[in-house]
Amino acid sequence: MSTQTIAPSRTEFRIAKRQQESLLAGVEKRCLLWLAQRMPERVNSDHLTLLGLAAMLLAGTSYALSARWPWLLLAVNVWLAVNWFGDSLDGTLARYRNQQRPRYGFYVDHIVDSISALFLIGGLAISGQMSAWPAMGILVSFYLLSIDSYLATYTIGTFRLSFWKFSPTELRILLAVGNAAALLYPTTHVFGQTFKFFDLAGGIGAAAMMVVVIISVLRNTRTLYREERI
Repeated sequence: MSTQTIAPSRTEFRIAKRQQESLLAGVEKRCLLWLAQRMPERVNSDHLTLLGLAAMLLAGTSYALSARWPWLLLAVNVWLAVNWFGDSLDGTLARYRNQQRPRYGFYVDHIVDSISALFLIGGLAISGQMSAWPAMGILVSFYLLSIDSYLATYTIGTFRLSFWKFSPTELRILLAVGNAAALLYPTTHVFGQTFKFFDLAGGIGAAAMMVVVIISVLRNTRTLYREERI
């Protein structure tokens, strides 16, 4: 009686087309490739992913402590730069070295992004510099946008890395500018009303993301409906 070993089947995975049309896409791509070419061999994509996650945890912690030490808002900017280095370079390094792991990379990268957003906005809310409702609005909008992007990647085969010329890189820059502005002007006045800087900025950001979500959902639904008519 012979025993035959059956290799476990691997789930079929289709690599989606990456669509990156942000303002800084060209410059960023050249910069990341330059860095990947000079990265020490002992450093791999996993190390960079962990570095990006650690940076966001420290950014959230800095936000949480900024109520007592406002200068920590500038420390957040340092961690945002470190996060960009790790989060943006991990995929570029894998592609440059031909060490891509499409399923693993896609899953880990985006679950890390979700955890990072929770820590970042959670730390800002804990600090009291952003109220609970704007913080919840930002998180809900971000997660809805992420869900729409992931579903579109699976069903349409295109992974959008930017919306309206904005990608995570441009958003990091806007957030860094906002941190510097909030340090100088913790409150702002609009139509005779006084608002916390981050409440106003967070409300605008959440509303903008919701508009992007609605437009993207309508566009993706139309595309899929046309491809699968009854």
